[in-house]
Amino acid sequence: MSIATALVAAPNKVGSSPGAGPGRWARRKWDILRWASPLLLLVLWQLGSAIGVISEAVLPAPSLIADAGLELIRNGQLSDALQVSGLRVIEGLALGGIVGLVLGSAVGLSRWFEVTADPPMQMVRALPHLGLIPLFIVWFGIGELPKVLLVALGVTFPLYLNTFSAIRQVDPKLFETAHVLGFSFWQRFTRIIVPSAAPQVLVGFRQSLAIAWLTLIVAEQINADKGIGFLINNARDFLRIDIIIFGLTVYALLGIATDALVRLVERRALGYRQ
Repeated sequence: MSIATALVAAPNKVGSSPGAGPGRWARRKWDILRWASPLLLLVLWQLGSAIGVISEAVLPAPSLIADAGLELIRNGQLSDALQVSGLRVIEGLALGGIVGLVLGSAVGLSRWFEVTADPPMQMVRALPHLGLIPLFIVWFGIGELPKVLLVALGVTFPLYLNTFSAIRQVDPKLFETAHVLGFSFWQRFTRIIVPSAAPQVLVGFRQSLAIAWLTLIVAEQINADKGIGFLINNARDFLRIDIIIFGLTVYALLGIATDALVRLVERRALGYRQ
């Protein structure tokens, strides 16, 4: 091979080496920026508290909030609160998820259910479910039941609407093909409707998770004797702003973690779409 040929081939070999292209650096760049912006915000927050620009009586420094979190971890209060709040979300999510999926599927599959069940559902959806807290307390007391039912009510409608819409958007040609092949209703449902509707239903599930945690934040602020909301209320009575902010941060982290879990399930379950 001549020297000229070698010189021409050398850049191509370098450029074709794995990981050397600009695409990998572009992905890393955005990942770095995604993590750098919140870290920079924390540094500026800590610096502002250190030089007195941000009053600790209004917004404690991140280090003080972290110390408050370590205090709750050491005395076991955080783990107990997480168990109680997590159980409330799981129970409300299960109850509201079943109702939303079943009603959404029924309305999406049947015109009769659409004209009979959908109008009442839309009327209830128009009500601010957090505004029903006083009524739920009168009906169900101040125990666990009203909190779980509030979470379930908030969870139901995103799943209901997304399931209903997803089923109605399934390609009609698929049903025609299934009819020609002699598919039963169960075969059409499991082999056509479920795979076609799954992406939008999982989007509704992610929305329901966010609403579940948001509802729990409000529900646990009222007549709660345990849970993360109780920790926040108790800290309010003692003017512990650091614990209040730490509790709100825990709510946010739980929401992000559960959303990431659903996204992982979505990638695994819908990998064939890629």
